[in-house]
Amino acid sequence: QMQLAESGGGLVQIGDSLRLSCAFSERTFSGHQMGWFRQAPGKDREFVAVITWSGSKTYYAESVKGRFTISRDGVKNTVYLQMNSLKPDDTAVYYCALSTGLWPPRLSREYSTWGRGTQVTVSS
Repeated sequence: QMQLAESGGGLVQIGDSLRLSCAFSERTFSGHQMGWFRQAPGKDREFVAVITWSGSKTYYAESVKGRFTISRDGVKNTVYLQMNSLKPDDTAVYYCALSTGLWPPRLSREYSTWGRGTQVTVSS
């Protein structure tokens, strides 16, 4: 069974940067998209970004566009989320997930496999 493991979360200050990683236990394939979601206390789960298996396409939520960058490394079987200019509203548990749905998958139900999440807290 495919398993995903997030890492890289932590406590940072406003304006700081953080790089999240998500390691896949098995190799992904051409039909996969790898995405990031986040969920803050009292809020619904929110789509953040998604990338195709090949890395040829990316799609971002408007709230993070220009600040976050999603990427993948097929050799390392890992997807990354580089987060810059962090704001308090970015505070959430961040989840990586795998989808085989149609591009671009933006809903939680379009993702079949999820990691356990990593906490990102932005404070000052």
